[in-house]
Amino acid sequence: MSSFFSTGKVFSSAIALRVAFLIYGLIQDEYSAVKYTDIDYFVFTDAARYVSQGRSPYERETYRYTPLLAWLLVPTAWPNPLWFSFGKVLFAIADIVAGWFILRIQRSPSGGAMPMERALKYASIWLLNPMVATISTRGSSEGLLGVMVVALLWAVTRRQIVLAGFFLGLAVHFKIYPFIYGPSILWYLESSNLGDGDGKRSSSSSSSTSIPGPNPSLQDRILSFLNRSRITLCISSLVTFACLNILMYAIYSTPFLQHTFFYHLTRIDHRHNFSPYNTLLHLSSAMPEQVSSLRLESLAFLPQLLISAVLIPLALAKKDLAGTMLAQTFAFVAFNKVCTSQYFLWYLVLLPFYLPNSSLVARPRRGVTALVLWAGAQ
Repeated sequence: MSSFFSTGKVFSSAIALRVAFLIYGLIQDEYSAVKYTDIDYFVFTDAARYVSQGRSPYERETYRYTPLLAWLLVPTAWPNPLWFSFGKVLFAIADIVAGWFILRIQRSPSGGAMPMERALKYASIWLLNPMVATISTRGSSEGLLGVMVVALLWAVTRRQIVLAGFFLGLAVHFKIYPFIYGPSILWYLESSNLGDGDGKRSSSSSSSTSIPGPNPSLQDRILSFLNRSRITLCISSLVTFACLNILMYAIYSTPFLQHTFFYHLTRIDHRHNFSPYNTLLHLSSAMPEQVSSLRLESLAFLPQLLISAVLIPLALAKKDLAGTMLAQTFAFVAFNKVCTSQYFLWYLVLLPFYLPNSSLVARPRRGVTALVLWAGAQ
């Protein structure tokens, strides 16, 4: 009897799962007072309708995203009602593409060169996860971000540094937080880690950095750090990020900066919020006249960024880039001012890379306990 874990069966099941949820969502939206479609999806589609009319997406109150998202969803404004679900289908397809990238990384030498069946089992944590499928088919755009993040990791492991910079710049423009991966990737890109894309060290890469002597000066250390790959990543990511922002600012002016970036610095949202700051944010929102001049929503970034963008990369990035990105994302989400179920997808997409060598798998009782506690806490 053939194993279920073949490429065709796993990906066909992943697609069927999302199709089933999409159909169920249409039925629930039609006949139930409690709608399946996420409220954010109506925000997205309203903004897309404004764009289709030549107006700004920021005319839609509470649209706090890049205009790229509204542009992608313009077909939802087309006359046939079936087009309204275009965005959900797009997000579901993004889930599948992210799963394909996960499989590619795990099968590559830099990802451990897993046998196909074992790689598919771990990829299924994302592909066959009903939580992932539900969130995307309800109309959350996190699947698009998942593709960008996993494509970024794939490009780095393949030593496609310019492409990695493009994905990093695009992801940060799309959702700010992936900038935390920049320090980890830069720290990871030692000459000793650079190869030809198949996990083999390249002589040209290793010679691109001068190796300091036994007592290197500060200048030697700086020159050693600034190898070709690190410089290329910085330039390509900054150019991508800058070009996208300049374009959007030229079209939408100050509202683009305010709603896409600045708003999140002072955001207070205590609804549906798992954040440890939830109660304090609730009090700040309910009694603004009693809030001190030292505002929590501005200071909350300090421990969050210190842990996720500095300490974790320095401690782990040279050992395991994918595991470091998972730890960074988990810390970022845990200490974020706003934390909803959609944010869990930010680190779930990286979980298949961590688990193969994790004690959660080596000790099944520990793994099951962690899963039950995580699910039960929600």
